[in-house]
Amino acid sequence: MNRLPIFILLLCLPSLNAAFEIPYSSFWRRAQVPSAGYYDPKDTGGAMLTKVVGTFPEGQGEPINAIISVNSDSDVLVDQETNGGLRNYFLSLSFSSECLGQHQGNDQQANLGDGHGYLNETAVIRYNYGDASLGACTETIKGGNHFRYWVQNGASENSGAIFMAFSYEMPISLGHDIVVNGYNLARDYMVGNITGSTIPTLNLTNSSTYSGSTSYDGYTYKTDVKYVSGLLDNTSIGINHNWSVYIDGVTNAVDGLVAVLDVSITERPATDR
Repeated sequence: MNRLPIFILLLCLPSLNAAFEIPYSSFWRRAQVPSAGYYDPKDTGGAMLTKVVGTFPEGQGEPINAIISVNSDSDVLVDQETNGGLRNYFLSLSFSSECLGQHQGNDQQANLGDGHGYLNETAVIRYNYGDASLGACTETIKGGNHFRYWVQNGASENSGAIFMAFSYEMPISLGHDIVVNGYNLARDYMVGNITGSTIPTLNLTNSSTYSGSTSYDGYTYKTDVKYVSGLLDNTSIGINHNWSVYIDGVTNAVDGLVAVLDVSITERPATDR
């Protein structure tokens, strides 16, 4: 058997990679991530509750209750507003960056088990009430849905997935406390923005799935949502504001479900085709 052609091909692989710009690092990162599209932070010493400063009693956290998985289009996972990136996707859900670019409130930290340890949130994103430019200011004053997010991109568990902590807060005049059932409802209001329908929070299970399309700035996104159990406990213990958030005899402050989103771009503007 003549092995010379195979030998020549192997010698040419580096130049072929350069010529076709094969994204080996991205490919291998995705190939090694679990099929769910993220690593469970708890498997490597992380947590699905944030760390909040100044809680009473001390040491309570807030649930990370939604994930954009790495099974999503790679453009969606880039933290930018251009080219259909993550911030543009948030805008398609009617969520904007903070009011006039000014951060309000205390930072929270999360440990996604990726080797970074506890890190401050990447940003806080607020429901914009239909006004992409100034609506986040309305949310800051009036209250409403908002979330913090972190990227699982440390050296040990580098999935690239986006982990989000949703909560529905009261007006600033009431100290931005969380409304009754405000963690579970906030997650589901976001899913409702995707589907254009009301999500039955109290009837959800780990077999609940939803799908819908949203658009912004010429980009259309299809989002498939699956509710997953096992990442969060179904509990009120250790949850910030638990005394006012849980509904006695009905639901804990956290219902134990995480909404996992797989997002694909189905339409792009003519300038990005």
